[in-house]
Amino acid sequence: MLGVDEKAGLKELKTVYRNLMKEWHPDKFQDSSELEAAQEKSKKVIEAYHFLVSISPETHASSLEEYTNIITSSIIVDYNYKGANLQITYAEGNCYEYFDVPRSLYIKLVNADTPGRFARRHICGSFIYREISKATSIV
Repeated sequence: MLGVDEKAGLKELKTVYRNLMKEWHPDKFQDSSELEAAQEKSKKVIEAYHFLVSISPETHASSLEEYTNIITSSIIVDYNYKGANLQITYAEGNCYEYFDVPRSLYIKLVNADTPGRFARRHICGSFIYREISKATSIV
C-alpha cells in the first residue's frame, strides 16, 4: 500500500505517508466520485502507516523494556485466535497481537499447564507483534 520494503525505517515511513496524504487528501477533491475515492484511499493509507509503525523494529526497541517486563511478570488473562493472528491480554490490561501463529501452536498454548511460560518460550520472541492496547493507570 505504501510502496516501502520491510527494511523501511520510521523516518522513511513518515515521509512516504506524508507524500501519499498530500496526494490523496480529500480536501483536494471537489467531484463527489473523486472525493469518495480519495476518502477511501486516505483511510487505507492511514491504516497501513499505523500498522507498519506498530510493527517497526524501532517501535519495538523503544518499548522493549516495558514489553519484556509485561511478558515476564504478568499473567495472561485472555487470548483469542483468529485467522492466524493471536491476541494475548495480560492482567495489567496490555494486549498484544502476534501474526502468522500456526493453529497447532495456539492449541498447544491453550493446553499448556502454564500459558505464560509457554507464550514466552514459543510465541513472544518468535513472531511479529504489535501492541493493541496499553494498560491505563489510575491516578
